[in-house]
Amino acid sequence: MGNEQTRGRRDADLTGQLGTTLRHFMHLESTSAGLLVIASLLALAWANSPWSHGYEHLWETVLSIRLGDIGLSMSLHHWVNDGLMVIFFFVVGLEVRRELAVGELTDRSRMVVPLIAGAGGLILPALIYLLLNPSGEAARGWGIVIGTDTAFLLGMLALVGPAVSTQLRIFLLTLTVIDDIVAVSVIGVAYTDHLSIGPLVVAALALAGIFALDKAKVWRAWPYVLLVLVAWVATLGAGLHASIAGMLAGLLVPAAEPTRAQMEVATSRFRAFRQSPLPTLQRETRDELTRTISVNERLQETLHVPTSYLIVPVFALANAGVDLRDGVLGEALRSPVTWGVIAGLVLGKTLGIGFGALAATRLGLGRLPQGVGGGHVLGGAALSGIGFTVALLIITLAFDSETLQRDAIVGVLLAVVIASALGWLIFQLSARFLGQRDAALPKLLSPPVDPSRDHIYGDASAEVTLVEYLDYECPFCARATGTANEVRDYFGPRIRYVVRHLPLPQHPHAELAAVAAEAAGRQGRFWEMHKHLFAHQNELEHQDLAGYAAVLGLDVEQFLRDLEDPVLAEHVREDMASADASGARGTPTFFVGAHRHEGRYDARTLIAALERSATGETARLGVRSRR
Repeated sequence: MGNEQTRGRRDADLTGQLGTTLRHFMHLESTSAGLLVIASLLALAWANSPWSHGYEHLWETVLSIRLGDIGLSMSLHHWVNDGLMVIFFFVVGLEVRRELAVGELTDRSRMVVPLIAGAGGLILPALIYLLLNPSGEAARGWGIVIGTDTAFLLGMLALVGPAVSTQLRIFLLTLTVIDDIVAVSVIGVAYTDHLSIGPLVVAALALAGIFALDKAKVWRAWPYVLLVLVAWVATLGAGLHASIAGMLAGLLVPAAEPTRAQMEVATSRFRAFRQSPLPTLQRETRDELTRTISVNERLQETLHVPTSYLIVPVFALANAGVDLRDGVLGEALRSPVTWGVIAGLVLGKTLGIGFGALAATRLGLGRLPQGVGGGHVLGGAALSGIGFTVALLIITLAFDSETLQRDAIVGVLLAVVIASALGWLIFQLSARFLGQRDAALPKLLSPPVDPSRDHIYGDASAEVTLVEYLDYECPFCARATGTANEVRDYFGPRIRYVVRHLPLPQHPHAELAAVAAEAAGRQGRFWEMHKHLFAHQNELEHQDLAGYAAVLGLDVEQFLRDLEDPVLAEHVREDMASADASGARGTPTFFVGAHRHEGRYDARTLIAALERSATGETARLGVRSRR
């Protein structure tokens, strides 16, 4: 029972610390790891059973798709590796583009340490492998050890890592982004022998077409999908491995946050449909709602589940089946290829990533994510030695010899076991001797609400407290402010609502707007200015703010002087430091009482969370009174 409660708390802690898309991605990848293990064990059992010939016969079966004289004909094994895996790498490309555009990698400073660590985790494994296999066909296998299987990595992290590992996951995801790009580039360049220029030009034109669709703001998904299919077929015809087409296409599909204008149009359409539910309005409403979500995220939402739950496990089933009978395992364990793969993945990844991250931080080139220690990084580096998916794919490209393929696959499978055990050991030692247990953002409000400095709407001694970190240029804060109004209306005098500032770097006027609210607060009109700023989010220039002060009846000259007052600017910076200390990384971020709210922030969810906090507080007071 205790273990179930701990697991439940772990799951609850993992949700809400990241954006919804990233949380969903992590859940899918962690579950996919379990399916990978099952598929791999099934493949091994099948390949070593009396029915092993059926395993080989299945994947050698030829499947043809033809339209007149045009068509493709490949074995099922090649359809999996050259067809289904294109979708896998396309999804990887989509994820990278989204993280660069609107996700964790928009802050380029966060990329420095993972970039250096990732470089170490690419170079050192390849050097170790080549040290053991310096010549001949075996030397072609150096690319096997450079990739990391993100699904397996996150799955094992959930099993053997810290109880709460959200920040470490962000670091490792950033690192695997770099890893994936390099690995696919290696597949496309180092393991391509012959190129056909005509199909290559067609593939390039298809990719250019995707870029053009982005620039033309095309919001429907089907034109992008059509061009991806053209790029895939052309890449196959050119002699390149199609994974490179998948990755490049994904990187070109646009990702963007919904704009306030888009949400307002969608809302107005929905209201019109609600008043007059006609088929034409239904179609227009659906289209406007679809426009608000980028093509990138819609394709990810569509493809993530089949990729994680079907494509990757099927790939494992098709590639992990190695017949180890008749002394084959013993021969593999005497092969330098096997040990080159094991040493490259386990030793190379652990030392390359670990020392790369340590060197970057010691040289002051960057810093680790908040809550992540050196032990966490080293444990995550060890788990990065799980190369599986990319490694198995490169094996089929690097070696023509079935013996070398077999030895390399054995090395990859053993590396999964050894890397997982090593990661577990490092995490255990880090927790025991370094006190590095959780690798997560803080969850408590710091400092607590202070009526002498914080802006409080309602009675300062009210029963429940809702704190919001906000940004006056953030369209989601404008929507959340409406949510906060609903919450205040529900609780009435039972609630106090507190605002703190968190102007984001991508919003150039947000910090000045925050100072303007504070300047209005000096004249007793903070909440009036607060409401006015959200009503005019697209008009926050200096002269606009002066006009709002006049509309609100403020002393405009005093207001303008206060806009330049360093004391008010320092007040905003103190709120920003408070957000960092409290684990608030984006806006809006809510705190229910002293605890950071995680997950959805619609009115119903916040009301339920506040009611639970009120009930819990009442119960605690009851216990104290009985004592």
